[in-house]
Amino acid sequence: MCTLTFAWQRFDEHLAVAANRDESHARPASGPAVRGDDPQVFTPRDEEAGGTWIGYNEAGVFAAITNRWSRDVTDGDRSRGLLVREALTCRDATAAAEFVRKELAARTYEPFQLVVADRRRALVFEHDGTLSVTDLAPGVYVVGNTGWCGERAGPGDASERQRTESFFVPGHRPERGRRHAANERRLLDTLLGVSADTAATWLDTAGELLGDHDYGVCVHGDGFGTKSASLVRLGDERAWAFADGPPCETAFEWLDAL
Repeated sequence: MCTLTFAWQRFDEHLAVAANRDESHARPASGPAVRGDDPQVFTPRDEEAGGTWIGYNEAGVFAAITNRWSRDVTDGDRSRGLLVREALTCRDATAAAEFVRKELAARTYEPFQLVVADRRRALVFEHDGTLSVTDLAPGVYVVGNTGWCGERAGPGDASERQRTESFFVPGHRPERGRRHAANERRLLDTLLGVSADTAATWLDTAGELLGDHDYGVCVHGDGFGTKSASLVRLGDERAWAFADGPPCETAFEWLDAL
């Protein structure tokens, strides 16, 4: 998955997520469903490696991963989707974060960005041979292939909200990296301008933006592109809408979520 947008602790429902998955058309996958039993999780499934790219569990822990166009591309000895699947066996975001740290010390994975969140805590991991972890303040964020950006609440005496970002220019395709970062900044600006009192209303617009080619996040290529998209709300109630195809041409359908 290559574009992940979310609002954390901005609405009564603590997490609202709109995300596209970009992948080879030949790689098989199945849609979101209840899986496992301790705890139960609600995720789609990568049928090639057995992992997932996005999901949450019955305890309310959310995890999602994107690719990272690293400066130093490394081969992994294990699918990154398995890291997401196993992080979702944890009962809170703090435990999931500790699991990810230990796993990265023990095994090798290709570069990624990983978001882990629950009601109390949200973190973003940046891994490309070295590891950077950022605790996020309440706000709106966009995560893509070359980093992430967001706008968060500032200190109590701040006159305005605080903009934050962590982008890099990949050495093997610098101009494309700069373009993607610019697109993600514009996407963030648009999401921040959405007039919404609820997570559901915010996601209505976020879902439309996932299929808007002006932002470059709905990808069409030769054998590769945006294969699906998800809208997720977590709070006292939980909801998941899934588009089993590029969102520019595939409608979202609301599922019987966990």
